[in-house]
Amino acid sequence: MCKVGRAEGRYTRTRFITNPMTVTVKTKAELTVPKSIRRKAGYQPGDQVEFKVSGRTITIVPKLTPDEIEDEREIRDPKVRAIIRESHEDFLAGKTRPAEMLQRELAKIAETQASGGRPASRRRPKA
Repeated sequence: MCKVGRAEGRYTRTRFITNPMTVTVKTKAELTVPKSIRRKAGYQPGDQVEFKVSGRTITIVPKLTPDEIEDEREIRDPKVRAIIRESHEDFLAGKTRPAEMLQRELAKIAETQASGGRPASRRRPKA
């Protein structure tokens, strides 16, 4: 059991929040999100949240970091969505490769770029 809210001098208690919870908004009190609701939503002390209002509905969402905001923008970009879709189709078609192979290919590309566009020499240095 957990304390959910104070209503007229007594605490309302519940085990699981499966139905909407009702609290009374008073003139000189802040609206408090019950601990069980915060826990269920994954909020931790110190988390920043944003309030979004639409008509008489208030939505509480986590405040995004600049990286998360950029990710959100990118995921909405039609070009990025097309690349993701194509990659997913390749994966479903079995067109995958081990991570080690990808790392070797990326290292080869990095070597090529570092040498000014020429492939890196494969000769062994003379001893």
